[in-house]
Amino acid sequence: MIEKSYDVVIIGSGAGGATVAKELAPLCAQGKSIVVLEWGPKFRDAEFTGVELKMAEKVYFDSGGLLTAQRDLTLAMGRGYGGSTMVYTGTSIPLPEHVIDYWGVPGLEHADIMARTRKYMAENNVHQLEEPLVNDNNRLFADACRSLDLTVKAFPVNIKGCKGSGMCNMGCPNQAKQGTNRVQLPQAESMGVEVVTNCRVRRIGDRQVEATLRPSPHGEPSSWPAGDYRIKAKVVVVACGAVHSSALLLHSDLPVWLPALGRYFTCHPALTLVGQHDRPISNYHGFPKTYYCDDFEKSKRFLLETCMYFPFTTAKNLSGFGSEHSLLMSDFRRLQMILVLAADAALPENRITVDDDGNPVVRYSFSEEVLNAFVESQKVAARIFFAAGAQRVHAPASKAVIITREQEGRLDQLIHRRYLKLGRISVSAAHMMGGCRMGTRSRDSVTNIRGQVHGIPWLFVADSGLFPKSSEVNPYLTVMSLADRVAEGIRLRAGELLK
Repeated sequence: MIEKSYDVVIIGSGAGGATVAKELAPLCAQGKSIVVLEWGPKFRDAEFTGVELKMAEKVYFDSGGLLTAQRDLTLAMGRGYGGSTMVYTGTSIPLPEHVIDYWGVPGLEHADIMARTRKYMAENNVHQLEEPLVNDNNRLFADACRSLDLTVKAFPVNIKGCKGSGMCNMGCPNQAKQGTNRVQLPQAESMGVEVVTNCRVRRIGDRQVEATLRPSPHGEPSSWPAGDYRIKAKVVVVACGAVHSSALLLHSDLPVWLPALGRYFTCHPALTLVGQHDRPISNYHGFPKTYYCDDFEKSKRFLLETCMYFPFTTAKNLSGFGSEHSLLMSDFRRLQMILVLAADAALPENRITVDDDGNPVVRYSFSEEVLNAFVESQKVAARIFFAAGAQRVHAPASKAVIITREQEGRLDQLIHRRYLKLGRISVSAAHMMGGCRMGTRSRDSVTNIRGQVHGIPWLFVADSGLFPKSSEVNPYLTVMSLADRVAEGIRLRAGELLK
């Protein structure tokens, strides 16, 4: 066992961990030592090749195919220098004020979150997408929504110098996306923070962590030699993402009882839908996620977004087999795509557990509200596809799976709850949240509003696990804002914590 010692150990280098690292980095000038431990490698720029299956294997846990215990929901989580900020599209939406009210956490104010959000929007170059990068897939959605009197909004995105490769979800090959791998981590390292890659933390003990470092066939070599480590720390910040943070804490020897730990897991269960045109459209090239419609967020509990995934990912997300599946995939250039995001409730029975090796096991059951949202969203998406000129629509909540333009007037009869069968449809979990929820009481929350674990003054959480309920929008900026609060709290208590 190799022994090391630091003032601050940060576990995870995504939106939460990298933000904490950058905000605490000035302490290095005061003689404090800070290290970020990242499970995955630091990829070289040339390694972002866009080759779909090979990239998925490199940049995602379980190649992006981790399943829940019920095996009807797929979880995709990035692993590498920058965490999931390396492999998401860059959409950067401030948290709506009504969500803070919905969360109902005493002392957590929307004005404070917004002030921090604006800071990271500026830092990450968040802006509206330039018109030349808007492709047909996005433009057709926007025009069709307007023709149906639906609201269309443009995503703010954190990109700089985008060349429209469309490869956002596999890591930008042009270094345009301003994730923590491009912004916060380099800033932190320039001020003295150490980042160690290929290092999996397996357990947290009393002011120490146990980790294993194994070389990766990808990326730059780690700065530490391979081996097992015991790392002493005055402060430990857990920022592995909602699923892995909960799993790590559950697998550790914590001296307190936290009945909410791992519970209240929530996400945006997502369906990928396609419409097929009789002509090629520009879909694959250009920025993939430009517009969304939130008209049904409150009444039906779903959002519609533009998206464009890769051939294998698209194929596995389509319902149907044989000829009906081949019909849709016969010419990828003719496909228009819409992503449905359902907003679920944070229920205690939806939870993260661990196996004997500390690997996460997610137990998640779909509520009737979510399943109904899937049905209603397919009706709206079908109308949008047809209004955009599509001739055939993929609708997994229909008996035939494919609906033709001639059947457009019968959508309410053809798309029905009785045809929606789990296992027959491919559902992915977007935006995983909860498991280490904030609150005031240890009996129903895990941390306080500064991310400190109840009863353990040196242990903090700084990622989307803190969310007590769904954020209802992409959580990226909210994670950074909450992590900024966590770092601020540590700095304010530095004299006590780091002495």
